[in-house]
Amino acid sequence: MIKKTNPSEMTEGPFFQKILFFAIPVTLTGLLQIVYNTADTAVVGRFAGKTALAAVGSTGSMIGLIVNLFTGLSMGAGVLTARMLGAKDKDGVQRAVGTAMGLSVLSGLLIAATGILLSPTLLRWMQAPADTIDLSTLYVRIYFLGAPGAMVFNFGAAIIRSTGDTRRPLQYLAASGFLNIALNLFTIVVLHWGVAGVAIATIASQYLTAVLAVRYLTRTTQDIRLNLRRARLFQSELKEILRIGVPAGLQNALFSISNVIIQSNVNSFGSDAMAGISAGSNYDAYIYTATNGFAQAAMTFTSQNVGAKKPENLRRVWLVSVLSASAAAVTLQTVGLLLREPIVSLFSSDRAVIAVGTQRMALIMPFFVFCSLLDVTGGAVRGLGRSFQIMLVSLFGACGLRLLWVFCFLPLRRTLPFLYISYPLSWGVTFLVATGLFLYLTRPKMLEKELGLSSQD
Repeated sequence: MIKKTNPSEMTEGPFFQKILFFAIPVTLTGLLQIVYNTADTAVVGRFAGKTALAAVGSTGSMIGLIVNLFTGLSMGAGVLTARMLGAKDKDGVQRAVGTAMGLSVLSGLLIAATGILLSPTLLRWMQAPADTIDLSTLYVRIYFLGAPGAMVFNFGAAIIRSTGDTRRPLQYLAASGFLNIALNLFTIVVLHWGVAGVAIATIASQYLTAVLAVRYLTRTTQDIRLNLRRARLFQSELKEILRIGVPAGLQNALFSISNVIIQSNVNSFGSDAMAGISAGSNYDAYIYTATNGFAQAAMTFTSQNVGAKKPENLRRVWLVSVLSASAAAVTLQTVGLLLREPIVSLFSSDRAVIAVGTQRMALIMPFFVFCSLLDVTGGAVRGLGRSFQIMLVSLFGACGLRLLWVFCFLPLRRTLPFLYISYPLSWGVTFLVATGLFLYLTRPKMLEKELGLSSQD
């Protein structure tokens, strides 16, 4: 059984076991979310053909661009709630929860409207081939109908995790995961609905998680209880969530923008390249998600210790999180490197598609650890409340370096392997800059000033 991490324990060392117990359910939760996409991709590739596989796979970057811009707000909600819990401010927790959940609904509706209206234009900008653009548009428009449910769950899960309870969101994703896979098989294999069936299965599972999260928040006896009658957007809490969350969302969007640009270049290589990279990149998501639990732990533990005014714990939390994420990433990327052909073959039996997918994995896997370390360090900086600064770092690294590579260097040698180099290059450089930023922000004199402590404290 996975032990629950209580709020009072998050400000007391040693931290390794506590961070591990916090991170494991977050990791399993994220892996279940990735199972959605894997199930979508595998079922479509096997039963609807490689054109449908390319149509679904090529939309990931565009969907991420729109959704990630808003999911950063849920990080702001989690950081603020954790800080209030650390400071033992019950009224502040109530205001933060009410504001966050109201904002989740508004964000979901805005995402849905944006995705449905702009998807054809964005797909054309991404140079989606003529044989996939109609299917891609259909998939995206149905998918975005589930955005309100996804946002309510993301905000609700962030609030629940801020208390140290990372198991409950896992249980909700497990229930919706079974629903998603069952509906995938039914709508595609039995009803032959193709990409529309995949999207319908996804949004049904998203609304199930939203209902379960809201049900818990309205019934819990903890400080995070959601009172629907009193729920509204409190100005000071909304401002703080936006201060932390908007830069986080923009940072996510910057990654997605660079991915959209890279995807548009991939699309120009044709359907086989699109399908192969879609199949090969699925494993990336598993590694990132397996280590993202430590990024979430770094952010939440840091927020709690900032609220409790315990600066001596901040670097210890970061170091434990970084070392743990490194061990997980290196293990998983080694597995991916050794088993790359069987992994890609799960998604397609086409030899051209398999060749592209395995080539990408061979070049990306040895360096993926830097992506995980960047994620952890970004979470720690965000937990300090310095979301804008880490956004600027990502603007330079994740977006700037990739754009420089695509527009200045790729034309000199227009091949897929040369395009892939932009990933490890941007991860490594951005991680080093982010680490320097974190160490600077956690200097004793700066923390004394930020937390209002005297040198005697």
